[in-house]
Amino acid sequence: MIIDIYKKKFEDILIDKGIINDEIVIKAKVLSTEEAIGKPKRQDYPIIKGKEKLIQANYKGSKGQAFTDAQVDFRGSLSEILQMDFSDNRNVALLVASINSVLKHLGLISNTIHCKDEEPITCSGKLANFVKEKYGPSKIALIGLQPAMLEALAEDNQVRVSDMDKDNIGKYKHGVMVEDASLKTEEIVQWSDFIIATGSTVANNSIDSFVTDKEVYFFGTTIAGVAYLMGYERFCTESL
Repeated sequence: MIIDIYKKKFEDILIDKGIINDEIVIKAKVLSTEEAIGKPKRQDYPIIKGKEKLIQANYKGSKGQAFTDAQVDFRGSLSEILQMDFSDNRNVALLVASINSVLKHLGLISNTIHCKDEEPITCSGKLANFVKEKYGPSKIALIGLQPAMLEALAEDNQVRVSDMDKDNIGKYKHGVMVEDASLKTEEIVQWSDFIIATGSTVANNSIDSFVTDKEVYFFGTTIAGVAYLMGYERFCTESL
């Protein structure tokens, strides 16, 4: 599994820096909607609807975040995090947030804090322009409903979107029907020219399904550290 690879890479960095056995305090907390995304005009983002929580780890003043569907809070050492049971997605989210905060502190990554207010719309427009300039009109598999991105991408491309939220499945968003991720993701991926996937797939341990021979771009802050460790393409222009 991919988690075994990036966890080992992270562990190697901690050993190399001599900090794996330090009693370093890492605090993760569930952010309020306003803390996480500000006050955007759009109200259809998953975090606003309460479907996702954004946890935040703080390592020596450097912050790293991860989306999760579980409310988790942890205080302890890096070595304790590495020893957790990662069959539990709550622990995966803690690991991912911790990787983001530590690697940011070490200067290896940036853009680990979610953008706010109208910045998600700005990012979505830049993503649509990137696709237009690099590929032209395409068949895109959008894994995880990000409404602003779907709206921007659907203007010039054929888009199929899969999502895990039952409240979205079967409904049309910007002219595109949201399909059931548990049933249709593989079909959508095979249909597409390339994949644009939420980085949250790394926190819910579904990322293995999207790292194939097909080109994939991950978006968002959650996957910042793992993208660095694994060499994945990430699109996240407005985050800090």
